[in-house]
Amino acid sequence: MIKAITTRTRGYLTGFFSYAGELSLLLVKTLLWTVTPPFNRYRFLAQAKRVGPGSFLISSLVALFIGMIIALQMAYMMLRLSAEIYIPNVIAVALTRELGPVLTALIVAGRIGAGITAEVGSMVVSEQVDALRAFAVNPVRYLVVPRFWALVLMLPVLTVFAVLIGIFGGFLICYFKLDISAFMYWQMVVDSLAVKDVVTGLVKTVLFAMIIALVGCHEGLKSEGGADGVGRATTMSVVRSFIMIIMFDCLFTFIFYFLFNA
Repeated sequence: MIKAITTRTRGYLTGFFSYAGELSLLLVKTLLWTVTPPFNRYRFLAQAKRVGPGSFLISSLVALFIGMIIALQMAYMMLRLSAEIYIPNVIAVALTRELGPVLTALIVAGRIGAGITAEVGSMVVSEQVDALRAFAVNPVRYLVVPRFWALVLMLPVLTVFAVLIGIFGGFLICYFKLDISAFMYWQMVVDSLAVKDVVTGLVKTVLFAMIIALVGCHEGLKSEGGADGVGRATTMSVVRSFIMIIMFDCLFTFIFYFLFNA
């Protein structure tokens, strides 16, 4: 029994490090092709439009309701302690450091990451990627680079808007339900946030964008088995992106809180 568990654990660890190595190799190739001319900005702009404006509405709605939910849940306990004045502080810090970056990344991973895998996987199984190679066009340069940088540049923008809208959602509850004045609410929000809070959220967001792009493109490029294989790759892309986002969020939270006291 113990031997079987040990063998299975060794297999999981081997698979994990193998997968991490494949993603690292894809990252290196992406960065190398990024700095290799010529550059085609039109593919990047098309992907940026898909990631940014295309995901703005759903991420904003989720952030708005999350801000309202946090305010309501905090009010339940804070009113019993007569400390409702501190609710704006909690909303601002929680959204800026954690909930804004993580929830926006999960939404984009489910919407854009899955779409990237399905699109690239369909090109692989229909031999369009082989046609690119036949015309001396590198698939990483043509397919991965524009999607990678579109996510890296647009996900932080989406996160900033999500945080602001989430804080506004908390304001609606505090103003209309808890009788906290608008001036007091926004003053408490500004006083509670520091530069390190904003930097922490943005650094996490950039990392999450890299994860979504690399996992989505990697799963798409290794798709096989027709439409069924593309479906499996899309499912694995979303699941692995979710797991890695939460895992690295935990890791970076540990680093910022305990090593840098942030």
